[in-house]
Amino acid sequence: MSIAPSTTPEEATQPDAPASPSRWAPLRPLILRLHFYAGVLVAPFLLVAAATGFLYAGAFQAEKLVYAHELTVPVGDAKLPISQQVAAAREAHPEGTVSAVRPSPEADATTRVMLSGVKGVDADHTLAVFVDPYTAKVRGALEQYGSTGALPLRTWIDEFHRDLHLGENGRLYSELAASWLWLIAGGGLVLWFSRRRALRKVRGTSGRRRTLGLHGTVGVWAAIGFFFLSATGLTWSAYAGANIDQLRTALGQATPSVSASSGGDHEGHGGAAGTGGSGEHGVGLDKVLAAARAEGLGDPVEIVPPADSSSAYVVRQVQRSWPTKQDAAAIDPSTGAVTDVVRFEDYPVLAKLTRWGIDLHTGVLFGLVNQIALMLLALSLIVLIVWGYRMWWQRGRGSAFGRPIPRGAWQQVPPQVLVPLVAVVAVVGYFVPLLGISLAAFVVVDVILGEVAHRRGRQKPAEAS
Repeated sequence: MSIAPSTTPEEATQPDAPASPSRWAPLRPLILRLHFYAGVLVAPFLLVAAATGFLYAGAFQAEKLVYAHELTVPVGDAKLPISQQVAAAREAHPEGTVSAVRPSPEADATTRVMLSGVKGVDADHTLAVFVDPYTAKVRGALEQYGSTGALPLRTWIDEFHRDLHLGENGRLYSELAASWLWLIAGGGLVLWFSRRRALRKVRGTSGRRRTLGLHGTVGVWAAIGFFFLSATGLTWSAYAGANIDQLRTALGQATPSVSASSGGDHEGHGGAAGTGGSGEHGVGLDKVLAAARAEGLGDPVEIVPPADSSSAYVVRQVQRSWPTKQDAAAIDPSTGAVTDVVRFEDYPVLAKLTRWGIDLHTGVLFGLVNQIALMLLALSLIVLIVWGYRMWWQRGRGSAFGRPIPRGAWQQVPPQVLVPLVAVVAVVGYFVPLLGISLAAFVVVDVILGEVAHRRGRQKPAEAS
């Protein structure tokens, strides 16, 4: 949506500009001023988020090309037992501990054996060893991150998009962008649809009017996508995300997890995950995988070895594409019996929506189509930002940007509208703190600048006299 003012102050006060004067006239100047400052000050953050998001959406396909040797193999006659594949991986890479195993999900895909605690590998990452499921030949090893199995290229872009490689403090930029995107898009919608239909057309126009027409048209079509990106981006942000998690938990809508407690002591049944062994424990990987298959857990799955002597194996489906497969089962390592099962179909509604929303946001829910749509949305946002700044420039004189929207817009809003509006803003600002804090900062700075301008205005007549 609009990233700079969609009308001049003169246009905002024209009696024939609003489509419904009784509804929009009091609010339009206030929305216009907020839209202007939010667009000008937050747009750089949005521009970075859009550019890095565009790169991330394309990283899935690039990853398949760059790491084709590690990811794919010629199709053979029969796959070897998973325990034999893991043993081959451990022989080639005895360092660290086996933290998870992802058996080959397709005929031409390799098996991944993930090792944690490997020297030189980030503590939050694992070393993924790629094994040919037909020959047990190791085809390579790469650092991996996250539940989607991102390899170095996508991991670098993902972290660039999320925190600019600045760590936890860097995450504030992306949360700030997500916090404001829905508000800027919503304000742009109000400004666009409150204009008379004749003022929205593009054909036959030029200059700033044409830029505004293109800007508004693209923004209207992309607005739903921006609302979605904002909402889903906030679900796993640092501060707003924590509030959302608390709210979901309070409503009984938290994501369920399978219990990994086996209820017994299994010392003497082989090395647990923390011992640096092959991940074999008790009945072993092959019987554990067979038990999970019997429970209906089809590919792709991930096997997590027991964390200690009293824990169970956890086998979980890791398909984020449609239809989503997220069932999980806990399996007793001493008997091979299934001790707990969690089905995705039994997830609470908000847990399902959160899962689908995040997967759609990251481009995995609908695969290539999803990724192309995200790239188009990112491009739309980039173009809108450029057009927004161009409109600001075109509204100026000569080679200068236009003046800010005049102050005092809130005074035109009736109290019966202003008071509930302030209350809503306060509640939203509490649950989305970066929005609330930055908005409060805008208001404080604006008040200070207004007071300074007022005092200067009073001093000039006195000096003249």
